[in-house]
Amino acid sequence: MTDTVPDAACSVDSFHRDAFRLVQPVRRGHRAGVDAMLVASALPGSFSGAVADLGAGAGAAGFAVAARCPQTHITLVENAPEMAGFARRSIALAKNSALATRISVLEADVTLTGTAREAAGLGRDAFSGVVMNPPFNSASDRATPDALKRAAHVMADDLFETWLRTAAAITAPGGLLALIARPASLAAILAALEGRFGGARIVPVHGRAESPAIRILIRARKGNRAGLTLEPPLVLRDRNDQVTERAEALTNGQAALFGD
Repeated sequence: MTDTVPDAACSVDSFHRDAFRLVQPVRRGHRAGVDAMLVASALPGSFSGAVADLGAGAGAAGFAVAARCPQTHITLVENAPEMAGFARRSIALAKNSALATRISVLEADVTLTGTAREAAGLGRDAFSGVVMNPPFNSASDRATPDALKRAAHVMADDLFETWLRTAAAITAPGGLLALIARPASLAAILAALEGRFGGARIVPVHGRAESPAIRILIRARKGNRAGLTLEPPLVLRDRNDQVTERAEALTNGQAALFGD
């Protein structure tokens, strides 16, 4: 194991106050940030069992869950071979040796269905939890010329239906789903959750208290029939443009989004 930067096209970046490190592409592809840390914070610290990180990229959200929830085993599900390669290099880092035995990579397309999905390694009811930080930018947004980054950022029209169909298939009854998206996707997400996951708890995320929400965080449970709850907002920065105490704790693995 080594923590040496593999080549000039990569960097080794620290997360959760150096609880883990990720090998990530430089100047291309998707580089993890606040979104991945926030969606990982939606699972309880005591959560246990198998967790799938769908569309994992280099593995940021999955690593964050593993670091904060020591009774979990993480499968990083990634369709792009290059990004899956970064995830494998991340697992191999010496700094991550304490987590490495609980994290694996599965190259698979999240949109597969039925027997094809199971043949790819995404078994029915196989996971206690699923986290996802999907590509949620609109195709009408300014496009990047980087194909690897575009695949990680731009969503298909039916993304939430196809991804949540897979999440429902691979999550065991009573298992948890956590996801992050733009507020504009809320209607599509709620429609895709219908009949699959219930008891949704929704946290609006604001860059500043006086600004509109820039993200929504959602946690729901498979098979639950309870209605949704709109939780108090998460504000990332205060009036002095400093990271708020709560945002700092959540993004550094020191707290759980729902206090559990």
